[in-house]
Amino acid sequence: MTAINDLIYRQTKIIATLGPSTSSRKAIEGLIDAGVDLVRLNFSHGDKESHIERAKLVREIAEEKHYHVGIVGDLQGPKIRITRFVNSKIDLKNGAKFTIDDQHPFDKGTEDIVGTTYSNLAEQLKVDDILLLDDGRIELRVEKISGSKIVSEVIHGGLLYDSKGLNRKGGGLSASAISDKDLEDIKVAAKIGIDYLAVSFAREAKDIELARKLLNEAGSDGGIIAKIERAEALDNIDEIIEASNAIMIARGDLGVEIGDAQLPAVQKNLIKKARKKDKVVITATQMMESMITNSIPTRAEVFDVANAVIDGTDAVMLSSETAMGDHPVEAVEAMSRICEGSEGQSPITSKTSNYSIENKKVDRAIAMACMLTADNLNPVAIAAITESGSTALWMSRINHSVPIFALTTHTGTLRKITLYRGVYPARIKTIDTNHATVNKDAVNVLTKLNVAKDNDLVIITKGDLAGIEGGTNAIKVVRVGHLVED
Repeated sequence: MTAINDLIYRQTKIIATLGPSTSSRKAIEGLIDAGVDLVRLNFSHGDKESHIERAKLVREIAEEKHYHVGIVGDLQGPKIRITRFVNSKIDLKNGAKFTIDDQHPFDKGTEDIVGTTYSNLAEQLKVDDILLLDDGRIELRVEKISGSKIVSEVIHGGLLYDSKGLNRKGGGLSASAISDKDLEDIKVAAKIGIDYLAVSFAREAKDIELARKLLNEAGSDGGIIAKIERAEALDNIDEIIEASNAIMIARGDLGVEIGDAQLPAVQKNLIKKARKKDKVVITATQMMESMITNSIPTRAEVFDVANAVIDGTDAVMLSSETAMGDHPVEAVEAMSRICEGSEGQSPITSKTSNYSIENKKVDRAIAMACMLTADNLNPVAIAAITESGSTALWMSRINHSVPIFALTTHTGTLRKITLYRGVYPARIKTIDTNHATVNKDAVNVLTKLNVAKDNDLVIITKGDLAGIEGGTNAIKVVRVGHLVED
């Protein structure tokens, strides 16, 4: 949390999922006013038309308010699910026998048997495997496999509803990361103009590379988010992070596969690893789930969000809380308060930083030098004049509390920057080749935003040539209100 001239700039970004509770203009406007940085369109639910309409409303409202709001399109992926029951739900009793069969009629499930969306499930299981349904709420032990029929004993029963997810404890179920439905949804995402595409159940870098290729072919240059929710993904995590623009720690399915006791340490390690590799990281799933029905979070949820912030996550995400909850705006407001209250305690805001440079790129070296300069001069802000946003991203990986304003003429860059911790998008009308003009324009943007006032120090990073990506090669320290030369 950074205070500038009595304004509060929250560093941690908030993503809110849109759904039935947040489909109207009024509801979406409420989310944006409450401080949402990005919205998520969950392609696992809803139809093409509803996603297009919600995205259109987001763009319209953001433009009216002169805000920059990113859009994440989240692919369903090959999530393995049971099919439907005759009466929408069943009550499984401990010790009962329950069969899963991919040949069973889609909507004819009973307390004895149900179908599955995964036609190869029986071939990938063995006796004594543990199956977890509905994010682990239901636990089954495989007793016998006969053809397509998987006969199991109910270890932990309870109410089981239609279309719930199914995992094998320990992971290992190998469906392709890009399903036929995903192929169509990628085209919809490109049509919408999403800023990020989230790839569900990625196992290896090839899954990310394929998604990027398909998105590019559909006409979009959106960033790719790898959702980490399979045990196998952890075995390939370095290559997955390298191939992605960001990772999302999707704690629901991941926790089911690796076990809830392992999840906190894995989350902390993933945040640390992503930041070290100059990549963005999102923490997601059940962060404030009680607010689906309650107007305030539990204390456990407060600590959950706060711990992710303190560990350095770039963003925290709300799912059902805003998609179908009774208090979507209140959930965003509560999350924002928790983030602001936690950022002052975060080691990410301390000035114990690592300025080592592992490559010879000039623009990255400038980013590191800028943050070292900020350590010594304590400016009110950094103005990073950028084409792609890379310089601002590199700056944000350094432990610091100085706000970074990414100034660019590119709308797509402004929207992508909404995901970077401690970086704020701001439009500059043109990037002039005259350095004195550029300096003055940058300072004018900050003063109009009430970030800087006379005699404040501001650091500017820029390049010699306008319109050239990766051309940042200079730092300028200026005092607001004084003559700003080359």
